[in-house]
Amino acid sequence: MANRLEKGLVQIYTGNGKGKTTASLGLAFRAAGHDFQVYVMQFMKGQTICGELEAARRVGANLTIEQVGREAFVSSEPTAEDRRLAAEAFARARQLTSSGDYDLVVLDELNCAVDYGLVPVAEVKELIRAKAPHTELVLTGRNAHPELIELADLVTEMREIKHYYHAGQQARRGIES
Repeated sequence: MANRLEKGLVQIYTGNGKGKTTASLGLAFRAAGHDFQVYVMQFMKGQTICGELEAARRVGANLTIEQVGREAFVSSEPTAEDRRLAAEAFARARQLTSSGDYDLVVLDELNCAVDYGLVPVAEVKELIRAKAPHTELVLTGRNAHPELIELADLVTEMREIKHYYHAGQQARRGIES
């Protein structure tokens, strides 16, 4: 496969505001539209029904989205099963980012997996250092670890100013899911 990027960089989308996953998916769809090979792995999403999964199927072979973990959101106290599934998924993420097969790899909510203690920050730092040179890597999720922020080339913080959830608006199909 011809490398599409001369040099792949590392991006982090973090913060308490809405839009981290949405921004990374926008980048993924843009890259797929340029015939890049894209892989999105969603940590801690738990096999939820999401519009992006169906949209990726429609895009075709250039964009793969995989959800990893239990079929429920991880609580503040991860279980042994959560830890096992995260370790298995992270091992696959290491292979995806270092293989050279993908132009863009998005590890959605990996920052949260680190924050919850499911994936050690030292292992993520090693993943960043070992990624294929042409592979662009995006890490999303709240509470990005300072050591990962230091390694990244671009860091964007989404900051909540106002959210309709606080006024009682529940998540809506096609907008939040």
